[in-house]
Amino acid sequence: MSLEAFREETRAWLEENCPASMRTPMPADETPNPGRRAQFKNPDTKVWLDLMAEKGWTVPHWPTEYGGGGLSIDENAVLREEMARIKARTPLFGGMGTSMIGPALLEFGTEEQKKEHLPRICRGDIWWCQGYSEPNSGSDLASLQTKAVVDGDEYVINGQKIWTSGADNADWIFCLVRTDFDAPKHDGITFVLFDMDQPGVEVKPIKLISGLSPFCETYFTDARALRNNVVGEVNRGWTVAKRLLQYERTSIGGGMGGAGGGGLGKTLGHVALERYGEADGKVADSTLRDEISTHIMNDRAFGLTVRRNGEESRTTTAPTFASSMFKLYGTEQNKNRLELLMKILGTQMLGWEGDQFEEADLGQTRAWLRSKANSIEGGTSEVQYNIIAKRVLGLPD
Repeated sequence: MSLEAFREETRAWLEENCPASMRTPMPADETPNPGRRAQFKNPDTKVWLDLMAEKGWTVPHWPTEYGGGGLSIDENAVLREEMARIKARTPLFGGMGTSMIGPALLEFGTEEQKKEHLPRICRGDIWWCQGYSEPNSGSDLASLQTKAVVDGDEYVINGQKIWTSGADNADWIFCLVRTDFDAPKHDGITFVLFDMDQPGVEVKPIKLISGLSPFCETYFTDARALRNNVVGEVNRGWTVAKRLLQYERTSIGGGMGGAGGGGLGKTLGHVALERYGEADGKVADSTLRDEISTHIMNDRAFGLTVRRNGEESRTTTAPTFASSMFKLYGTEQNKNRLELLMKILGTQMLGWEGDQFEEADLGQTRAWLRSKANSIEGGTSEVQYNIIAKRVLGLPD
């Protein structure tokens, strides 16, 4: 099928199947999380998810045998363009399922693991969390101490993880555990999957400065994982872990920094016009106008760079160390956007509660506070600088 024929077919299908309420901006209280605890405030959200999942278009670039759409890079781009044309909502907010563990399983998983887990991710039947960081193993992740001991066909797991995003709502976890305490620290780590809904798993949300609790402390006391849920080789999990981090950083960078090509910048411009008024059709404050223009240009350039990297990577499904560049710059762009918004909104951006503050502005306040973690999560900016220096630029130690 030619690309133009695919576009026509896609446009017709979307027009026929996308509910009217799914062609509107997504309110914060309607954003669905997938998994066993999924709730849908708007029934059309579930209808739209099921229709797109049946089509394979929740994760359209994944192979059809695992629940995806089997689309090429160009076809996937056409689908996104046609969804944007009718303002269709994203049907699946797959989180770590679609952006991290799914790609890792496609690369390292057994056929049985792929068939068990990937279709459930595509349907929105499962929500994943990441068991990496520990209280004494942050940037030095390989020093982790959570241990797994063989017991028949299972591992018995004991230890603690921290900053476990979404663990309080997660169904399954992909977790790094130490299976050989005598080996060098990078060589005794195993990457394993297991169900969070079992005795011996305790989750405690951590309240952040933003007032929200997206991160958690997670404790394992004789929790159990099947040995056939080890991804890759036993004691060689560091290889899988590093690759997954590249997928994570690519996702963070592309999602935060404006890989969509300037949409965030346009929002800044609109808000500035509302608050400062306009002079000769421009934002009245010339200094602010220059800062917003610079952000929009940087946003657009970054988006095109991410896109170019995708075009250059057609021959492989795996990200490169350039993912660290995207993560570093993307998080800085997101933080800069919210700092500019702070300048635009002034004291309205400093409110926490009260009738004198608009609800939308209070949401931006919390987003601004939350953004301070962007340069830490997914690998600190300092770690990314080191990776870029060594792996991308080839600089000496």
